[in-house]
Amino acid sequence: MPQTRGSSGPVTADDVEYAVRLAVATLRAAKAPDWDAKAGSLEWSCWETVEHLADDLFSYAAQLGPASPPLDTHVPFVWSRKKPGGPANVIFADRDAGTAGLLQVLEACGALLTAIARTAPPAVRSHHVFGASDPEGFAAMGVVETLVHMYDIAEGLGIDWVPDADVCHRVLLRLFPHAPTDTDRWLTLLWATGRAEIPGRPRLTQWRWHGAPAADRQ
Repeated sequence: MPQTRGSSGPVTADDVEYAVRLAVATLRAAKAPDWDAKAGSLEWSCWETVEHLADDLFSYAAQLGPASPPLDTHVPFVWSRKKPGGPANVIFADRDAGTAGLLQVLEACGALLTAIARTAPPAVRSHHVFGASDPEGFAAMGVVETLVHMYDIAEGLGIDWVPDADVCHRVLLRLFPHAPTDTDRWLTLLWATGRAEIPGRPRLTQWRWHGAPAADRQ
């Protein structure tokens, strides 16, 4: 199990790379998974949730991509749904390519965010509904999306998923300043994203993160 406390350094591109590589390796090792199984408490299947995760990683990279990133809206890709109630994505995997293709799509989108988080100037800001953010913030968002959606997928597939406590700690400090700091780091990240209880704090029915750097917050 993860330790209670972790290091308090910044979230980096290496953290995105770690999270996505661990996710891909974990999913590749799953034995004959039912990709149409419901992903935890979500209404989506495990396949749809992996596509959604890949789309998140792609979208965060895309927001930082323009020479002058937008501060008031998303980069105007066309999002669509394959079925009513399914995730609205730009990114979908070719079902005929099977699990290997799905995980390659996830890996590729993770690599895009890793690369741009590593190279974008720290002063850059781009729009996000939870606050205009910098490269570290988008990296942290990508890590959170990966860790918590893997929790959903792991529940659906019946596999184990426990990420590194230090990574959980750093994204909690960056995006969830209201979260307690003296509780199990992985469990606290699940609590902060509405997926678990922690001692003295019930499961959240509404939640958000704070994408803007601390110095930019009002």
